[in-house]
Amino acid sequence: MPEISTFPGISIVMRYREHAPPHFHAKYGSFEVLPRRALSHVLEWTSAHRDELMADWALAEQRKPLQQIEPLE
Repeated sequence: MPEISTFPGISIVMRYREHAPPHFHAKYGSFEVLPRRALSHVLEWTSAHRDELMADWALAEQRKPLQQIEPLE
């Protein structure tokens, strides 16, 4: 499961052979559901990097290496 970005305590991964619609997985420690503050950071990051996320999704569909995306500042 390729990690495409990390920022304090949060890991963003995108899997190959995933189902539509395009999406990624965010991990925060052992939480299965992100705490509100972590979710807020992930949503802010998603909004800022939508085009890069879609480009990585296209690469994942082709089973090509994914590009790293800058973390939340």
